[in-house]
Amino acid sequence: MYDLRERKQKRKLPILRYNLGPMDNNTYLIVDSMTNEVALVDPTFDSETIWEEIQESGYTLRYVLNTHAHFDHIIGNAYFLENSSAILALHRNDLGFLHQLPVQAQMFGFSAKPSPEPSLFLEEGQTLMLGSTPIEVRFTPGHAPGHVTFLVEGAAIVGDCLFQGSIGRTDLPQSSLQTLMHSIQIQLLTLPDGTPVYPGHGAPTTIGEERRHNPFLQEWK
Repeated sequence: MYDLRERKQKRKLPILRYNLGPMDNNTYLIVDSMTNEVALVDPTFDSETIWEEIQESGYTLRYVLNTHAHFDHIIGNAYFLENSSAILALHRNDLGFLHQLPVQAQMFGFSAKPSPEPSLFLEEGQTLMLGSTPIEVRFTPGHAPGHVTFLVEGAAIVGDCLFQGSIGRTDLPQSSLQTLMHSIQIQLLTLPDGTPVYPGHGAPTTIGEERRHNPFLQEWK
């Protein structure tokens, strides 16, 4: 579960982090305080509990955003789309993985309902408006062919592209170390050092911390 102190801090950004499920996944809620519209990023295991908070807070779920379509990042898609009129958004290059959700989950010993089809395809340089809050899309493939990063008010929600002290796996189908490192160098390391980084698993970090201390980035120089 998320820390209440962290919740208050992130609300200023405004990004709430929920650490959920058996695979240390992070699901994020982006809140536009002007309109009370919210976007849910990567609904994972047990993320149904977030729906209760959305309703209790009087929020309107506008978007369900997937950084990529590996099963642990999309397993909650169906629940939120069934309970709201939200727009599901994904990069077209990960559509194949989205369609394989039940098979992906079964390979790891889980069951999953099929995900609804996206009604919006994400693209490099696209800006989604969440009320008065812009969400910029950056294309960051490598861990998955359709992986994207979301920039929100100076923070980066990076999915499984970059972690504290590590990077996304590249031993999976359609992954590429060369492509991932190019994405990190071009799309992430060009951001200011103070940029908060919110990964798909584990603790938040900053661009500067990873630039200086991430061993995978050091080896790639």
